[in-house]
Amino acid sequence: MAVTDVEGTAAPAALELEVPAKRSILRYNSPLAQVSLLGLICFCCPGMFNALSGLGGGDQVDASTADKANTALYACFAVFAILGGGAQNLLGPRATLMLGALTYPLYAGSFLYYKHHPESQAFPVTAGALLGAGAGFLWAAQGAVMTSYPPPNRRGTYISLFWCIFNLGSVLGGLLPFSFNYHRSNKQPASVVNNSTYIAFIAFMLVGAGLTVLVLPPAKIVRDDGTKATTTTSRVVVVPFSSPAAAEGAEILKLFTNWKMLLVLLPAWASSSTGTLFFYTDQFNGGVFTLRTKGLNNVVFWGAQMIGSAGIGYFLDFGFASRRKRGLFGVVAVAVVGTAIWGGGLANQLKYRGVELVDPIDFKDGHHRYAGPFMLYFCYGLLDAMFQTVIYWIIGALAINDSQILSRYVGFFKGVQSAGAAVAWQVNRRHTPLRSQLIVNWALITVSYPLLALLVFVAVKDEDYSVSSVEDGKENDSN
Repeated sequence: MAVTDVEGTAAPAALELEVPAKRSILRYNSPLAQVSLLGLICFCCPGMFNALSGLGGGDQVDASTADKANTALYACFAVFAILGGGAQNLLGPRATLMLGALTYPLYAGSFLYYKHHPESQAFPVTAGALLGAGAGFLWAAQGAVMTSYPPPNRRGTYISLFWCIFNLGSVLGGLLPFSFNYHRSNKQPASVVNNSTYIAFIAFMLVGAGLTVLVLPPAKIVRDDGTKATTTTSRVVVVPFSSPAAAEGAEILKLFTNWKMLLVLLPAWASSSTGTLFFYTDQFNGGVFTLRTKGLNNVVFWGAQMIGSAGIGYFLDFGFASRRKRGLFGVVAVAVVGTAIWGGGLANQLKYRGVELVDPIDFKDGHHRYAGPFMLYFCYGLLDAMFQTVIYWIIGALAINDSQILSRYVGFFKGVQSAGAAVAWQVNRRHTPLRSQLIVNWALITVSYPLLALLVFVAVKDEDYSVSSVEDGKENDSN
């Protein structure tokens, strides 16, 4: 059978004999190598950022300054993540990731500056805003690489691989507050982080920024079966890597009327509130546990994220032959697990009043006080990763093999997430009771489950290569 190009004309005869050959996964231009490299970059940059946040600014930045800095961070994140999809298409993943990664060491440096000049809040807040812009670019490019480079039938596995490598940074970073405060009693002040610790964070982040030069564009990625990351096997289609800025702006604006993206709005907001409002602002972990136990819990929380993402990722790739069924059962699995975890969270929360305990829980208190809250916090990490992995998998299934569309979709998702996070940090400033936060989180995430199921049922196709990426992209953008 002759092979035709997009316009239906006959392709060269030599192309008829071209059959993709199996290739080794141990290649620089393989999806495995590039997604692993991406995980290392995020290990050094966002992973160390999570570790630094787990230190509460190294006990240097007061709560008010930290909340202002994080509000500025996520407000800028919301805007630049949406624009980041266009930047990824115009500049390519290497430049976009580098621009984003370079803002992380600047943010860590602002903590070092604040340690010696605590009277000035301007630098940490400004650095937070700049990091928000950089993080928007970095995560938009990250999402495009993570969802477009792997083969469609292994996307869940590669998302999990990235999540595990990335969260290793947070796991190792969580050991810092635990080790610093292990021998201190509850009444002693927390240890002061020295200059060397901040310099170590900055060094890791600079290494992450340096690693971005090794990232390859989609056109150079060759999968194990010999296919390209930006083409389909049914037709010879070349997706242009770059597009004019005006066209990118128009395509980004279309996302706000795209019904598929509108269905992602609430799940994105819910995943942000689940993570930021209740976990990352330390309202639960910081208000219920001692400082050294808080560090131990952070290690467990990020470790649970690795387990949760790996488990649901394997299920999404190998659970069923039909992609649509895998997506639907993935949503159902998260809904069942999530309902059980939030129910346990509410039962636990009824024991507490306000935001903080008069007698915080320590890991040495024994199983009668620590075991239940410890397992609950582990489950929160599990659920957070499962929920976000499912959303990334669904977004990746909406535009198979089209890295440009996936860049915009992921940027839109991260932008909505970050808008919710900006609100969450302001809620944190007002010391909203834990019980109220839990109920709001549970309600948001519960309402999002049927929306995700509807999106999978209507928009996710069972075939891996049913249409060309160009035609699929036009269909997606026009709906």
